[in-house]
Amino acid sequence: MIRKAFVMTVYPDMHEEYEKRHNEIWPEMVEELRNHGGKNYSIFLDKDTNTLFGYIEIEDEEKWKQMATTEINQ
Repeated sequence: MIRKAFVMTVYPDMHEEYEKRHNEIWPEMVEELRNHGGKNYSIFLDKDTNTLFGYIEIEDEEKWKQMATTEINQ
């Protein structure tokens, strides 16, 4: 298992939109995450700093890189 994390900024005026789109993960996204070896995926938004932190466990880097090109991820 490989642990991956990322950090990004969410504009303050986009917090509501972020929450709307991420409160419930789409079943199709869950399926693609699993198809690309992803497990235990979590994201958190710190509204005080506008910082988004994400974490996922993957099986294989090459397989995971292909996730970026999927239709659901686009």
